[in-house]
Order: sequence, then structure tokens, then C-alpha cells
Amino acid sequence: MKTIGLIGGMSWESTLLYYQQINESVKQHLGGLHSAKIVLYSVDFAEIEQYQAHGQWDLAAHCLADAGKRLKLAGADFLVLCTNTMHKVANEIGSQAQLPLLHIADATGERIVQSGLKRIGLLGTAFTMEQPFYKERLVDQFELEVLTPNSHDRKIIHDIIYNELCLGKINNSSKKEYQRIMASLVQQGAEGIILGCTEITLLVGPDDTTAKVFDTTAIHAEKAVEIALSI
Repeated sequence: MKTIGLIGGMSWESTLLYYQQINESVKQHLGGLHSAKIVLYSVDFAEIEQYQAHGQWDLAAHCLADAGKRLKLAGADFLVLCTNTMHKVANEIGSQAQLPLLHIADATGERIVQSGLKRIGLLGTAFTMEQPFYKERLVDQFELEVLTPNSHDRKIIHDIIYNELCLGKINNSSKKEYQRIMASLVQQGAEGIILGCTEITLLVGPDDTTAKVFDTTAIHAEKAVEIALSI
């Protein structure tokens, strides 16, 4: 079994899901008392959030690459970055840490292609929804059509992530807003919805939309297990 190196803490609420789901999956595959070989480096999210807010992506990349280097020293065979947004600097992290990095958009795109869908709605932080690093990867590598909410709804999604979900706050009013936004994407022709922020799964799931839901946290965790077990 390969050792998974988790770069977490962005936020720790969703990193907890990674740890739980990876271990549960390994147990399902191997049975008995088996669990995953994991080393975890959890960053201070306040520091990363400030880099995001001020567009200091180079400093964020340096911080996360340092985490990757430490995970390599601890015995990690590959890296899993437990966040969608910071995959903006995924290439820098992998190259500086000198370890393979499992890209969350690749795992998600692969799953969508397997499902046979083509037109996909994307929810996430404003960075993920508005910048090209995530959407273009899905378009170029998986030939998907990616829809995002309008600017007003993108702000609602972003603010709920940072002001509520990353703080462990789950509000029914916010759930209803997400349901409304997902319904709007479905009306525009979205066949599926990507929960493109690892915290969104704390708020909504498959029962909150008529479209097929792609939970990036779960998909990423499952792919990490596949690689660790070389399934």
C-alpha cells in the first residue's frame, strides 16, 4: 500500500472528511482492521486565505510546496491537496515537492466522463468558478461544457463558503440558496453539478437537485485510495 500525503487544513472541516472517507474506503477494499497509510500536513487556513484575497498565489504556492516537501520527508508516495481552489498552484506544489500530485479536477473529470454526461454546472469559490485553471482543465482534457452561476449567485456561493462552511456553520437559509442556484443551472441545461469546493458537501448533496451530483471531496478521496492500493 502506498502512503498518501494529505495537504489539508483548507479548511480542516473538509480535511476531516478526506481522512474519514479514505480510511473507510480502504477498509471496504481490504476488510478486517485495515486502514490507510496517511501522513497529513495541516496548514493554518487564515494564512492561505490572506494570500488568496491579495492575489499572492506565489506565496501560497511556496507555503503549500513546503508542506509537500515535509510530507515527502515523512514518507508520502504521492500528494493529495485537500481543496479545489488551491489547485490553481498544483503544478508548482508537485514540482517543488518532487512528488506526483493527484489533481482533483482530473479525478472529477474522469468520473463525469464515465457517467456519460457532457454539460456540467460548477459550484465553488469565486476563484474556482471565475478563473481558468479549473474550468479549462475540464474543457480541454475531458471535453466538457462547464456552466457557472451568474455574478450575483457566484458571490452568494463564495460568501457562504468562507463565512459559514469554513467555520463549521450550517444554515438552512444557505442550503435553500444553493438549491435555488443549482436549479437555475439545471434550467440552463446542466446535466450534473460539480460540488467544486470541498466544504460544499457539508451543506448540499444528491437530494438537493434533480441533476447528478459530483462530490469532489468523495471523488478525490476514492481516487487516492485507488492509487494507494493500485486498483
